[in-house]
Amino acid sequence: MDDAKLIIFLLGFALLYGVETLFSARPWKEARGKRLRTHLSMAIFNTVLLKLIILAPFLYWTEWVVEQGWGLAPMLGYSGLGGILATIIVLDMLDYWWHRFNHRLGLLWRFHKVHHVDTHVDITTALRFHPGELFISFFVKLTWIALWGPSLAGFIAFEIAVSLASQFHHSNIDLPERWERRLRKFIVTPRFHASHHTVARRTGDANFATIFIVWDRLFGTYAEPDEQEMTHLGLPEGRDDYLSFSTWLTEPFRPRNQAPENPP
Repeated sequence: MDDAKLIIFLLGFALLYGVETLFSARPWKEARGKRLRTHLSMAIFNTVLLKLIILAPFLYWTEWVVEQGWGLAPMLGYSGLGGILATIIVLDMLDYWWHRFNHRLGLLWRFHKVHHVDTHVDITTALRFHPGELFISFFVKLTWIALWGPSLAGFIAFEIAVSLASQFHHSNIDLPERWERRLRKFIVTPRFHASHHTVARRTGDANFATIFIVWDRLFGTYAEPDEQEMTHLGLPEGRDDYLSFSTWLTEPFRPRNQAPENPP
């Protein structure tokens, strides 16, 4: 199943990379080859490191929780396709809160801001996460699994859905207005998520959903994207060397890190 996840990820990445090449929404401010090389190197580093440390205990924990019958899903009788769909919905809601906490708590923001330093959002931005953030999220997801009790197939389906959603909404594309209005009733669109990466805190500290946009509407963090605000993406600091691998790795440990102010 791990190989299937990788194949789906690569196919989705290649497709959307081609789409944003042909129909880019924003002008390219950096050489795309440099962005691709840098962010791919970050993703490969994370994949190798975390696969060595995390994958085996993660799979063991998931299977053990299922064997013990822990979690709300088995208590509610969710199984099969219905269980998989319920798992995607419930874990996406938990992912919304986890993303929101990453913007609120200073320690978590130190690692998450590495993703937001990027001054030009495109599909390669979906590869740009610090290994520290992924390592912390590993323990958070262990808790989700214990509380919800998804099947291994359900959790893998959620991981694939999150991966594809992240690729899609980070892509440097903009949908026709008619499709934008329709899709944004249900899912996070590239325009909506690009607004989360603005320098402006109005939307930069809002719009936290990953797959289903309902969580921002339900929990009061929905902010309408503004075209003018989206001309300035990233964070005010760290813009000069954000494509440096060493800076990416050491950024959380620099003294300038602090959680954003004035949360919505």
